[in-house]
Amino acid sequence: MADRCGDFDVAILLPTYCEAENIENLIHTIENLGIKSRIIVIDDSSPDGTGEIVKKLQRKYGNLTLLRRPFKAGLGTAITQGFHFILSQKSPPKYIITMDADYSHDPKEIPKMLQKARKGCDIVVGSRYCNGGAVKGWPLTRLAISKIANKITAKLVALPITDFTSGFRCYSRNYIQKILPNLHSQTYEIQIETLRQANINKAVVVEVPITFTNRKKGKSKLTKNEILSFLLYIMKTAFRNLKTASFGNRHS
Repeated sequence: MADRCGDFDVAILLPTYCEAENIENLIHTIENLGIKSRIIVIDDSSPDGTGEIVKKLQRKYGNLTLLRRPFKAGLGTAITQGFHFILSQKSPPKYIITMDADYSHDPKEIPKMLQKARKGCDIVVGSRYCNGGAVKGWPLTRLAISKIANKITAKLVALPITDFTSGFRCYSRNYIQKILPNLHSQTYEIQIETLRQANINKAVVVEVPITFTNRKKGKSKLTKNEILSFLLYIMKTAFRNLKTASFGNRHS
């Protein structure tokens, strides 16, 4: 495969499934930031024509790559496939941004995330719940569930952050190279798995405040099976932590 990422400092991963209503404007907005970036859309053969829109935009933007997958295979596998693609290039970018393609993550937040990453951070999390962060457009029930999930995760993954489930992040290339062999998530649990690896590897993780805005176009792709997969991962992580603590106590 030809080197599609060379000479770019930043790669932006956009996993997509049925985002025809959002993807074109999102790509235009990212391009207008003036960041020297490679945009990589990983589309799960969206039946609404998302991939075709990206192919059309490739005629205008030479830094736009489309990776088409044969079926809907989950967010976790999309992100890890994107990581593998980036690292397979001759000159991989130093920083990798992951974000949603439904405009809930504002591309204009990217520069401040990069600014923090360039100071030596392994992961910069765009946080809804740290000071200055906000959520717009979510019903109270969904907001409550999100905050409870983050409180539980904070007990399992000891890191100095407040938003463990945010998918808006900036990773250093060196960090991804180190942890990629240990990433096995299929769906949304990828967000926890990458942070758990940060804890294991004593990586530098920081937050920057973002405003998360509930999608205005299209429908959420979160399914009951994906929620179940996320909960199962949390339970496995809790059991693993208990087992490790028990082993440590027996040998202390």
